[in-house]
Formats: sequence, structure tokens, C-alpha cells
Amino acid sequence: MPIVQPYATMGFFPVDSKTLDYLRQTGRPEEKVQQIEKYLRAQGMFRVYDGSQKDPVYSSVLKLDLNTVVPCLAGPKRPHDYVPVRSMQTEFREALGAPIGFKGFNIPKEKHTLQVPFEFQGTEYKLTHGSVVLAAITSCTNTSNPGVMLAAAMMAKSAVEKGLEVLPYIKTSLSPGSGVVDLYLKRSQLLPYLEQLGFYTTGYGCQTCIGNSGDLDDAVAEAVTLYDLVVGAVLSGNRNFEGRVHPLTRANYLASPPLVVAYALAGRVDIDFDKEPIGKGKNGDVFLRDIWPNKKDIQAMEKSCVFPEMFREVYKKVAQGPDNWNQLESPAGNQFTWDDKSTYIHNPPFFSNTLREPHPVQNIKSAYCLLNFGDSITTDHISPAGKITKTSPAGLYLTERGIKPIDFNSYGSRRGNDEIMARGTFANIRIINKLVDKVGPKTLHIPSKKVFDVFDAAMKYGSGSSRDWAAKGPYLQGVKAVIAQSYERIHRSNLVGMGVFPLQFISGESADSHGLTGHEQFNIDLQSALLDVGLPVPVITNCGKSFTVQSRLDTEVELEYFKHGGILNFVLRKLATFDSPPIQASL
Repeated sequence: MPIVQPYATMGFFPVDSKTLDYLRQTGRPEEKVQQIEKYLRAQGMFRVYDGSQKDPVYSSVLKLDLNTVVPCLAGPKRPHDYVPVRSMQTEFREALGAPIGFKGFNIPKEKHTLQVPFEFQGTEYKLTHGSVVLAAITSCTNTSNPGVMLAAAMMAKSAVEKGLEVLPYIKTSLSPGSGVVDLYLKRSQLLPYLEQLGFYTTGYGCQTCIGNSGDLDDAVAEAVTLYDLVVGAVLSGNRNFEGRVHPLTRANYLASPPLVVAYALAGRVDIDFDKEPIGKGKNGDVFLRDIWPNKKDIQAMEKSCVFPEMFREVYKKVAQGPDNWNQLESPAGNQFTWDDKSTYIHNPPFFSNTLREPHPVQNIKSAYCLLNFGDSITTDHISPAGKITKTSPAGLYLTERGIKPIDFNSYGSRRGNDEIMARGTFANIRIINKLVDKVGPKTLHIPSKKVFDVFDAAMKYGSGSSRDWAAKGPYLQGVKAVIAQSYERIHRSNLVGMGVFPLQFISGESADSHGLTGHEQFNIDLQSALLDVGLPVPVITNCGKSFTVQSRLDTEVELEYFKHGGILNFVLRKLATFDSPPIQASL
């Protein structure tokens, strides 16, 4: 049975005069703006809204009632889980007691109102489920939008003037995507108000969104850990997968910069802003509506404070580079000089066994299951981008090489080292593997019946961008095939590119429907699957259970990639001056 899935690589938003205004505002040369406009008009891609232009012909049309658009966040565990602001209190409290899953935390009902006292800098505070301990206006998504950044700063000004404060134990930070943000915040004279609430500039670029938030205060961390509190982080990034933002924040919500400030002031995520005050000011209760800036005021502020010269100034510095970068020594030559002692960049083994002609694809015989997952395993579960812990295989690897824990950095920062990334594969601290009864990066080595870290178990089987390493990591651990009910589009493609075979259950079937526990040994006829695209593939287990899955090699080019052991070997053979006949594949 063929499986048809929707594909959408991009969305196109037509260019109009407002787009050209943005290009001018952000310092693009006028001749370049005119060139862009001229080209788009010639291609029929420039839109005007004066009635003189016919609408394009679309295969389907979706209509959106703008009255249904409301302020929202995303979370607490996935960036595509929509939560209207007005529903946050109800949704969080329901999630506390719900089973572990996309939104559930499985906290017993009698512990929902738990209050944990702790001391911070000589003053006693209380933490509860839903307390905010981390609030970050951080890069990735919307810190490039002057409107929302100025709105956050204007709200901070109103909050400070009314006497509101952020609780001192909440870790706050400002890490916009560009130095231009600092320039217009200073020009507007609003930056000091953000700083009074704790939002000091800590750098430019990805920070909290990719797990570089740093540690929480010891007293906060101890209270959260001892009492298993579900505390929150609110950030303006675009990723909030489990364990990524911070190991101790289990409820992570993505929000606009103004809402980050709002939840930092409130100190908890389970607040109903319509009914509850955000805090107590000099003259009594203050509600969110009392400090939220007017749209016209935001636009006026942007017009008076954001200038093209700011962008040109910052971009010029980017091109020049700072002194400490320019003074780095760089080796001569056309090829990179590998240093085996480096813990950041290591020569990967992807080409170590590449021959002139590809080996024939071997069938899988008596293979063990490394992990047995439920629904919605993300690439961040497979290859986490966050903190490297001391006791993890990657942490032990670094310790053996004299690296102190304070210098471990994150998986995201060490993606140039395959040894670390292989050890970090399936190392997400919140991963749920059905082969073991505890949450975390462990699995059962089936022949010995012992539980190991996933990397260590993979090695005992005798095997040799988060999305990118989510395919490379399993390959380095010796994973030969994946059987799933569905795939995230790019991850499936990346698996093929690394020579890991993606197989899919027939619609309506699953591991559970076939009674599979993951303790079986699997025999898979991959050779027959390479005869054409999307063929049915028989799977036979050692315990008498047999079923058919579908090959997710979706194109003829992917068939060629897989026959070569992945796209890396394919490209190498195409580039090399071998005497063998050229590979017949259309790219």
C-alpha cells in the first residue's frame, strides 16, 4: 500500500512595498532595492493591493478569520503545541496530572499545590509547580523584529515606573541576534529599564534556545531536584524540546519578547492575565493590560529609533571581524589539518572504508533492537543540543581528556567531533525507551539483560544540526534500519543520506499492534527493497512474528544513495577520478 505524505519545503509570502521599506530600513543599498523590485515585477511576483492586479490562481485556498488570532505561546515540550495565553493557567494545571506525554508530567494530585521554601541571598522564597526560574529574550526567531523588541522594552519601562520587579532568583538574559538591537534600544533610552528587570545583554546569537543558559542558582536547583518540581522557562527562541533549554526546566514555553517580560514579572506560568494582577506595584495591583504598550506608540518608537545606518555600522564590523578572531593563527594549504587531540573538531570515519566500488547491500540478520520508542520522538531526543552532563558517555569522554565540566560546553557547540556526538546520540535526559522502566538515556543490552547508557549498549553489540546528527549519530552507533509509523520529512531524508534504511509500518499498524516488545531479533530483506522505490519489505523475527513494512526510499536517487552506503560515499565516488564507469544517477 503506497503511503502518500504532504511535502512542503517552503512557504512563499509575496513581496510588496512594505517588504521594500524593510530592506531600506535595514540598510540595504537603494540600487539593490530597486533591482529587487524590478526583477520581481518582471517575474509577476510583486504584489499591489489597489485592485489593478488579479489574484494568482491557487490549487487550494485557505481562509483565516483574523478575529480568531489571539496572543499565544508554544509548549511545554514541543514548538508546535499551540497554547493561547488565556488558556495557559488551565492547560498547565491539566498537564501537571496528565500521563507523561506531549504535555503531561504525571504529578500526583495531592502534590499539585506543593510549596517549597528556599533561601536566596539571605531572603526566603517559595517555589511551586509552574514557577518561572528562567526567562530569556534570546535569538533565533523574533529578536530581529524591532517592533517586538521595542514593545518588550516599553513594557519594561511601564513596569519599572509602576514599581514592579522580577524575583531575583529568576535567571534573566537578553541575547538578540544582532548588535543592531543594542543600538536602537540605547537610542530609545529603553535599555536601562530592561536591565532593571534583569535583562542584561549577554551576547548575540543562539543562547538559551540551544541550551546555553548556564546553571541555575544552587538553592533553586536543589529545591527543584529534591521535590521534583515542574518549573518553567519562558523564552523567545524557536525550540523547546525536552532537556534542551535547561535540564531542570520541564515546562518550557516559547513566547514573544514582551510575553517573556510578562511571565518574568509574574514569576509563574499558571497565571490568568485577564483575572489576576501581574504583580503589586507602588499603588497596588498592576495588571498586564496596564503595562502593555499601544501599537501606535510602538510604531512611532520604531520610526524614531531604528535607522539604516545602524545596520550598516554593525554589518561592517561583522565583515571585519574582532581582533581576537583576526589574530588567530591559521595553517596554510588547501586541506584541513586534523588534530587528534582536539575535542571540538575530529576527523570522522565516514570515508574510512570507502572503496572504488560500493559493497553490495547486505540483508539484516538476527539484529537486536537498540531502542523501542513511543510516539513523537524528535530529532532533539535523538541528538540533543543542550548541556553535556558529567556522568554521560560524552562527559566521561571529555573528562578522560582533561576537560573540566565547566568547559564541557554543549552538544550543539561540539558538533564537529563525531566521538562526542556518537556518545550524545539518544542522550536526551527526558527520552522514554520502552526497553527500560526509567526516563532517561538508558537501554537494555538484550543478550546480557543489563542496562547501559545507549552508546555503551550500542558498542557491546559489536557495531562499528540536531537533524543532521540525528542521522549521523545512529549510523555511528551501528544502527542499520529504523522502523517507524511516520517520519519527519528531513529526518527521513537524512537517514537515507547516512545509509540507515527508513522503514514504515503499513497504515494502521504499529509495534504494539504486532505485539513487538523490542526484545526480538529481526531479519530484514533489504536487497529485495532496492529493486524499486517504495517496495514492501518482509520482516521476520526469531519468535515467529512476521509482518510487512514499506521501504521509505522514495526516489530513484535515494536508491542510488543507499546502494553507495549514503550520500557522502556517493558524492566522493562521483568526484574521484576512478577508472570505474560513471555512476548512472540523475541529481
